[in-house]
Amino acid sequence: MRLFIAINLSDAMKNALESTQDQMYDNGVRGNFTPRENMHLTLAFIGEYPDKDRVMDALATVSFSGFPLSLKGMGSFRDLWWAGMDESAPLAAVARRIRRALAEHDIPFDRKRFSPHITLIRKAAGNMPGIQVEPVSMRVDTISLMRSDRGKHGMIYTAIGEIKA
Repeated sequence: MRLFIAINLSDAMKNALESTQDQMYDNGVRGNFTPRENMHLTLAFIGEYPDKDRVMDALATVSFSGFPLSLKGMGSFRDLWWAGMDESAPLAAVARRIRRALAEHDIPFDRKRFSPHITLIRKAAGNMPGIQVEPVSMRVDTISLMRSDRGKHGMIYTAIGEIKA
């Protein structure tokens, strides 16, 4: 199973992100736009790992209080364009606790520095001058273990476990 730990987004946040994607498209940007149902904020990418129960055992050791999450700004990693998040100490803290729990349970994960973003488009071609994301906020009370499967029309992300604030 290809696994990752993520925050699933509210409908209001997805609406704002889709509006930003529409602005991109209307301004001539082309590429592989992230479908609405796949929009999320990754906290830790595990990759291929066979034991979801072991991951859930690690997540069960992580406690957190609910916190606000707000969209802010845009950026890119080469041809991958993303929406950013407002600075959030609680978000950074929960990401650290999750990664520590994975390490303590000997579950491999991508150890790149946590850089909170929501992917809007891959293989982007064009310019994004003046394109902004609406600063929508949501409350985070649930963190999900997600499975990623290749479908006929792209990746399909499914929540297979969760922890609550």
